[in-house]
Amino acid sequence: MAIKVEMPKLSDTMEEGVLAKWNIQEGDTVSAGDVIADVETDKATMEMEVFDSGTILKLLVDEGDTIPLGGLVAVIGEPGEDISGLVSGGASGESSSSEAATEPETGAATEPETADSASESFDPIFG
Repeated sequence: MAIKVEMPKLSDTMEEGVLAKWNIQEGDTVSAGDVIADVETDKATMEMEVFDSGTILKLLVDEGDTIPLGGLVAVIGEPGEDISGLVSGGASGESSSSEAATEPETGAATEPETADSASESFDPIFG
């Protein structure tokens, strides 16, 4: 089954990356941990690794392109595998390889109860 390789979050403030250099070509075999590209972030140039093994079936962006986080950059799979569904938007449920851990979304945080707020609602029995 073909695997999507997406632009990872390589820094805390990164929202997009510029693919500075491909280190592989279509048809190359890669293994988990291989560095496939150099990506310029808002802070530095970082190495982009893959977590899956297989053959590079398609490189979808050119060197110098700016790609948003999660943007599709390549497809890994078995030689001869049909990837038209992945490349043209694909159906949900297909595998994807994100090279960086996903940061948890920060929603509306509730403030912890402080001693002051606790005492305001406290009704002492003995007074």
